[in-house]
Amino acid sequence: MDIKELEKIRESRKPIIDIRRNISDAHFEIMVCSSSGCKSNKSDALIAAFNDTLKSRNINSVYVHKTGCFGLCAFGPIVIVNPGEVFYAHVTPDKVSRIIDEHIIGGTPVEEYLLQEDNVPKIKKSDLNFYKHQHLVALKDGELIDPENIEDYIGIGGYSALHKVLFDMTPDDVILELEKSGLRGRGGAGFPTFKKWIFAKEVVNDTKFVFCNCDEGDPGAFMDRSIVERNPQSIIEAMAIAGYTIGASKGYIYIRAEYELAHARLKKAIEDAKKLGLLGENIFGSGFNFDMTIKLGAGAFVCGEETALIHSAEGKRGEPTSKPPFPAVSGYRAYPTLLNNVETYANIPYIILNGGEELAKVGTEKSKGTKVFALTGKINHTGLIELPMGTTIRQIIYDIGGGIPNGKEFKAVQMGGPSGGCIPKEYIDTPIDYESLQALGSMMGSGGMIVMDEDTCMVDLAKFFLEFTCSESCGKCTPCRVGNKRILEILDRITKGQATLSDLDKLEELCIYVKENSLCGLGQSSPNPVLSTLKYFRHEYEDHIINKRCKCGVCKDLLNYHITDKCIGCTLCSRNCPVSAITGEVKKKHEIDPEKCIKCGLCFKNCRFGAIER
Repeated sequence: MDIKELEKIRESRKPIIDIRRNISDAHFEIMVCSSSGCKSNKSDALIAAFNDTLKSRNINSVYVHKTGCFGLCAFGPIVIVNPGEVFYAHVTPDKVSRIIDEHIIGGTPVEEYLLQEDNVPKIKKSDLNFYKHQHLVALKDGELIDPENIEDYIGIGGYSALHKVLFDMTPDDVILELEKSGLRGRGGAGFPTFKKWIFAKEVVNDTKFVFCNCDEGDPGAFMDRSIVERNPQSIIEAMAIAGYTIGASKGYIYIRAEYELAHARLKKAIEDAKKLGLLGENIFGSGFNFDMTIKLGAGAFVCGEETALIHSAEGKRGEPTSKPPFPAVSGYRAYPTLLNNVETYANIPYIILNGGEELAKVGTEKSKGTKVFALTGKINHTGLIELPMGTTIRQIIYDIGGGIPNGKEFKAVQMGGPSGGCIPKEYIDTPIDYESLQALGSMMGSGGMIVMDEDTCMVDLAKFFLEFTCSESCGKCTPCRVGNKRILEILDRITKGQATLSDLDKLEELCIYVKENSLCGLGQSSPNPVLSTLKYFRHEYEDHIINKRCKCGVCKDLLNYHITDKCIGCTLCSRNCPVSAITGEVKKKHEIDPEKCIKCGLCFKNCRFGAIER
């Protein structure tokens, strides 16, 4: 393929892309989210229902296409109809007929299916608060394309960056733009991207490799998976640019096997790129060769560490090795290897086409550009968001996330997954950038953001992350393999009311030892959830130890339910108790048998008179 053929495809797709951009009203375009979240809610059946209903109405001028994630996962399946950018939430096949009859044929959006904010139905996607504060770079234009149609990607400018690099830029030019952009690795460490590319470029070797890390094992994280499901071609193009820059002709995408949809879309994207000559030999007639292969991982969290990932890709046990040498010098099969994560690569085409200085206009002085987050936990609007660096936690929680459900109070946010730390409510106005988070004992990580409300027990939360770390440790080094188990044992004693105050000192001392002596980033960061909760929520630990009480009612071994004099004998608690631990006559105070009680909390939740205390 040459540039003329590329432009021909782009021109052929332009009328459709213009409709999806809401700048043309030539016909209706119905866009249905087909990411993992919406597919699990039967968005495929939704697409079929739209097509079948349109056919039954003899309507041939309306087009239905699947897209990647729209971001607002809490309200999926999502459908957007253009022209008009009309946003429909929780769409099910039984709602399709009304949308076609009243909106497509009648010209009036179905107000009942629109998403409401402050009891006001919002018609346009851009009118929703969730989208107003976002700035898309890595996610840019992904909702406009069918992720399984390479011509759609070309239609939004795809592969123009690769052509520009091959014919108008030297490898040094590419690195200069990366330096101007200030892009730092989005996988967690935040290392300057241009420096990593320089290291790989300057190593003299005829064989080099480009790797993409799509392992993403953090609980609650789905940033990289969603980017790939949304726009796999952008990652392929970026890796080819990286190959040209460092002098590599082969790329590998390492993706965990359970990401079935992302894997399938990547596989098809690579096949389609090869068919059009955008991968393989003599790309664009430039003499540059670059091919790509997918490597499936078994889902080990430690394989997010670059040396463990490389060992796994080689067919070995996924264990890290000490550095140096770094992968840029000796990586895959001992050859120089450049390794970045999905989100880092997703920024590359934008930087090449718009210039590094354009990205640098966004963000803070030391943290340039945007960051993609998976916003989850006790938040009204869970989903995928991309924000300028420097956006505050408050803006994310309340302006974008819609606040805490059921009027509960915001308590903390866990940043960076098992490697990160908790940031309490008193720091809610902290700007999110690498330095600010590190100063609070947390980290950016790959972008997981778990919100907690007043009912979250911070001791139990720390225990949850340590259980995860212990199960995911590769076991190679003693501090991580044994030290984390000892940390977990202390946390377990605290949640059972079996610990003493001296255990807190032991816990802190052990956490510091594990951080300072573990081999890789997994062990070096695994104590962060414990240390941060000890720092900001030490009173909860002390309450568990001294008063044998879990104020949040989460640690079952410390719970005791009893019925107060407020009980009017309605029998609702006894009728719902799964083990018949509650007895009493109608209109008389009931009693709980502590020997039978399994502390499930159903009586506490169901009592309408506040007569049950814990």
